Amino acid sequence: MAAMRTCLVAIVVALGFLFLEKPEVTAAATETTTGMSAEQRQEVESLLRRVNKTPLATIESPDGDIIDMRPSYHPRSLNQNYNITSHPITQTWHQNGKCPENTVPIRRTMVQDVLRASSISRYGKKRPRSIPNLNSINGPDTPNVLNGHQHAVVAAQDNKCYGTKASFNLWDPTIARANDFSLSQLWVTAGSYNGNDLNTIEAGWQRDAYQHTGCYNLGCAGFVQTNNQIAIAGSLSPISTYGGTQYDFDILVWKDPQSGNWWLQVGGTDVGYWPSSIFTYLKDSASSVEWGGEVFSPDAGQTSTQMGSGHFPNEGFGKACHIKNMLVVDSSNTLRSPSSVNPITEQSNCYNVQSGTSGDWGTYIYFGGPGKNPNCS
Repeated sequence: MAAMRTCLVAIVVALGFLFLEKPEVTAAATETTTGMSAEQRQEVESLLRRVNKTPLATIESPDGDIIDMRPSYHPRSLNQNYNITSHPITQTWHQNGKCPENTVPIRRTMVQDVLRASSISRYGKKRPRSIPNLNSINGPDTPNVLNGHQHAVVAAQDNKCYGTKASFNLWDPTIARANDFSLSQLWVTAGSYNGNDLNTIEAGWQRDAYQHTGCYNLGCAGFVQTNNQIAIAGSLSPISTYGGTQYDFDILVWKDPQSGNWWLQVGGTDVGYWPSSIFTYLKDSASSVEWGGEVFSPDAGQTSTQMGSGHFPNEGFGKACHIKNMLVVDSSNTLRSPSSVNPITEQSNCYNVQSGTSGDWGTYIYFGGPGKNPNCS
């Protein structure tokens, strides 16, 4: 199985009544149950039986993943017409087959996925207050959860926002430490840490060998998949190259005004939805949207894990990672450019972000960086 790869992620976090715990990652995780007690081995096997439902068929991906085909009982979206140009998603498992109608592809959870959590019982859980409120990353209501987290994002605030769409540049950043991760994504947020009730929906790509598990993808109740060709957590290709060909794909998250559910569309294809019922504030609307990158490293000292392409935004197209055509869904259910975006970084000499506008790209950002360097230590 490939140890590192860039994967599609869909995340939901609703603090308060839905709040779960995020696993701490351990560097001692191994690929087998060797050295485990009989009781621990039984716990792992019991967990895998619960999360890996009996499939109708399976596809073995060339990268080592096993994609299970499970029945789909959920409705497709109303397919709102947002006039989005399709950028088809290619995943490695497609080389060996495709998913039949009325089924959905689910990446099988493996023993090594479970063992990367600090304990079996905490697999697939999030630690309370572990999601940074990017609107006030240095604000007084933000808890001390950002140790090891660094961002290069822009934020747009809107009291009544119903989604966002953007085109994401796909890269394969170098991960310096076993437990690090690097991602590029969007955040749709409402609420705050005050009252322990921050709601977030997050979607994008991530590179970390599944070591920052959390309430991602289909690992816990929340996201409902309806599409039969895109596997959440499946690896993505092709990847952009420095100074060479660039590859982008579109992500749209929007609130269906009829059902109230929040739908995810990737490359012009509806993938699934987050039910309105799991949220508090997002049951109505979002108050802000963020786009950009994040790097996490649990170890002491500045990591040299790359964000984006691993190059700073001032290098521009083909060298720095970008997100372009950033739009928000307004109260009339229409996509429009954000009125303004505000940059947010903790250590701009490690990772930085620059925004701009153009006729072809609309509102866009370049972001990223190498992490540890002579000006960042």
